[in-house]
Amino acid sequence: MTTSLRHHSALLILITACMNLSVSAATEISKEKIIAVKAAHMLDSKNGRMLDHAVILIKGDYITAAGSNLAVPAGAEVIDLGNMTVLPGFIDAHTHLTMNPEDSGYSSVAISVPRQALTGAKNARLTLDSGFTTVRDVGASGYADIALRDSINAGELPGPRILASGPALGITGGHCDDTMHAPEYHAVSEGVADGVSEVMKRTRTIIKYGADVIKVCATGGVLSFGDDPQASQYTMEEMKAIVGEAHRLGRKVAAHAHGNDGIKIAVLAGVDSIEHGSYIDDESIKLMKEHKTWLVPTVYIGDWLIDNAEAIKLPKPLLEKAKIVMPQARKNIANAIKQGVPIALGTDSAVYPHGLNGHEFATYVKLGMTPMQALQSGTINGAKLLGLEDKTGSLEANKFADLVAVSGDPIKDITEVERVLWVMKAGVVVKK
Repeated sequence: MTTSLRHHSALLILITACMNLSVSAATEISKEKIIAVKAAHMLDSKNGRMLDHAVILIKGDYITAAGSNLAVPAGAEVIDLGNMTVLPGFIDAHTHLTMNPEDSGYSSVAISVPRQALTGAKNARLTLDSGFTTVRDVGASGYADIALRDSINAGELPGPRILASGPALGITGGHCDDTMHAPEYHAVSEGVADGVSEVMKRTRTIIKYGADVIKVCATGGVLSFGDDPQASQYTMEEMKAIVGEAHRLGRKVAAHAHGNDGIKIAVLAGVDSIEHGSYIDDESIKLMKEHKTWLVPTVYIGDWLIDNAEAIKLPKPLLEKAKIVMPQARKNIANAIKQGVPIALGTDSAVYPHGLNGHEFATYVKLGMTPMQALQSGTINGAKLLGLEDKTGSLEANKFADLVAVSGDPIKDITEVERVLWVMKAGVVVKK
């Protein structure tokens, strides 16, 4: 190598080193930068109160302090939201990001897993823009929800923080099996397992491929052919095997359950949440309170689905079931709210369009919750159910800087949360 080439190489190495140092220094400066978010009001979801003259201080991904009239450090970047109300990022404990309303029934047969994954990318953005910074995705084909979660975590796509279940566990011919194909196709959904040994193996397999939570179908459903929403599906022995394996491996269990027999089996087996709970009665309510089992009602779908059934070409047998189950669900969920069952907000979005998740809050208020209780169901309660109460669900030090802002006071008008104007996830503004 000539002297000039050696000098040139040395110069390149020096420039590269300086550039790396500059990038590193910029990263460190970014990590150290303080952001101060100011707003007229702030929801203290943990203590069930609204604070005035709010200031939230943020460093990196996390909140360092939050309260009324806090001093803003010198040099902080100030985001002044004026008369707006700031709330913790919302949590949806029951969603299906990789599906759309028009996918109900036979039309779903033509949708591939790669297509579902791309659908999930679109719906993740819609969900985040509506103020939901954390969701639990409970049932997706081909582990598409897990791929979506990983892509969002890698910073490749915008979307909420996801706890994903992968394929839901179900019995042969049950709500979580493929009942649309003729027998000669031998179609079986990937979560289907029967008997104690099979359900144990299937639970382990789903966890092997990355599931954060196990979803199990304890009863029949509405949007499935040939089953009864009131009929239980897994036996007590099978359900205990699923819950036992999931808990032993550090995963919670969410049980789709409309009818009381399935609810009781699931609760006694130790599941962490009952999804839907449409036919929940006083006995099931008492049992859930005793076992501290969360209820995740999904009631806004009753408004949207029946009104839009023709537009999405919902098959007639599924519509007929919806017309029976959903009015019953409203009455029974109202009773559960009145009796104090612990409730975390869930939407079942995919049955209705993603991005409308915030409509669930007002539905809960119509069924008897106070606006504060409804807001807590979609913030601190959701965080507790998901096991993330040390990370999110309230605006306080050492929690993720997940914030949303609305123009009015949702305590006075709960529908304000349907019109989210500003969103921050982990310290980054994602919607202005």
